[in-house]
Amino acid sequence: MDLREKIEEELERNPALEVLEDRSTVSFTGYVSAGGEAAANERQRFIEGVLSHPETLQEHLLWQLRLQPIDAELRRICELLIQNLDEDGFHKEPIDVLLENEDRQKTKMAIELVQQLDPAGSCTADYMESLKVQISMLANAPKGILNALSHLELLERGKIHEVAKKIGCSEAETTLILKKIKELSPFPGRQFYSQGDTRFVVPDIQVSKKEGELVIILNEEEIPVLGISPFFMKIAGDSGDKQGRDFARENIREARWFINSINQRNHTLLRVSRAIVEFQRPFFADGPKYLTPLTLRDIAGELGLHETTVSRTAHGKYMQTEWGIFELRHFFSNSISGTGSKGSKHSKEGVKEIIREIIESEAQNLSDLEITGILEKQGITLARRTVAKYRNELALGSSFER
Repeated sequence: MDLREKIEEELERNPALEVLEDRSTVSFTGYVSAGGEAAANERQRFIEGVLSHPETLQEHLLWQLRLQPIDAELRRICELLIQNLDEDGFHKEPIDVLLENEDRQKTKMAIELVQQLDPAGSCTADYMESLKVQISMLANAPKGILNALSHLELLERGKIHEVAKKIGCSEAETTLILKKIKELSPFPGRQFYSQGDTRFVVPDIQVSKKEGELVIILNEEEIPVLGISPFFMKIAGDSGDKQGRDFARENIREARWFINSINQRNHTLLRVSRAIVEFQRPFFADGPKYLTPLTLRDIAGELGLHETTVSRTAHGKYMQTEWGIFELRHFFSNSISGTGSKGSKHSKEGVKEIIREIIESEAQNLSDLEITGILEKQGITLARRTVAKYRNELALGSSFER
């Protein structure tokens, strides 16, 4: 839905961009009507799956932080930094005041770590520092891009020739720099504050079993097919009207960039989804309690991507499975020993599902201590207070309340 809104905004802004085909439908799949209590529970899970509440910037950063293999002290400082961010992703309280009593080396490490989480460039003083951080993370940053930041106003006004002279680059190189800067987010936190309260989720990916194999399908029905206006193509080739030709060519260039961005988004989403399915085959085969530990680093390493790219791809994207609709980030979970995919074979979310199953199938109301004993027999070692914590997160009452 966010993507459709972005496309509609771009269609209004750029007259060279047009819709070739709109295949969207107002329908939901994945729920089959049946009778009885089991069907009612299944319907409730489906409804819960298609309703989404917006995630805050802090929640998004803290989720990624939990998957990082760092010590408790560094994690504590990172959490202080994250809670100190405003809606733009910038520091509310100056760092030297907020962390004046903290170890300087740890503080530096914490700032650098948070800055490299998604959205990249958060945990900075202002938009200029944010852009510099994002540029430092680019794999192939164009030559002269840092110098070009000093001339943003001229770039915004399209003064390519003037900026090129100032930074010692060709006009072609400066045009490339401008394109790259447009891909950055000067206010990285704002994307988390522009959403409504509750929204319906339209799954981006569907995973189903066919003839014993898992099939991954990108939901392209919700994404209109875009193209370039033939009228603008004709104007762009008109040798008699320089002003009109330049206007048309600039809009065509931006339209092509936008179309390419959507294609790249879909390509990356499919790659990440395939990797998730491969890592989480037990989940797709046998259900939620078989969710295994998986970190952003695992997927990033497998695909040769940066962790922020994986996080950005997972954010706000949903997958429809035979077990329900899940946000992609649901499939990332530390092991119960807290060491990610290198530790226990049981993920936190998987263990929570096992606890839910134990409670829902209990003949008598089991105490948290008794549940701890049952888990121990299954090779899952947890403290009683951890079982109580997971039970509360599942919104399941104590044995007395049940």
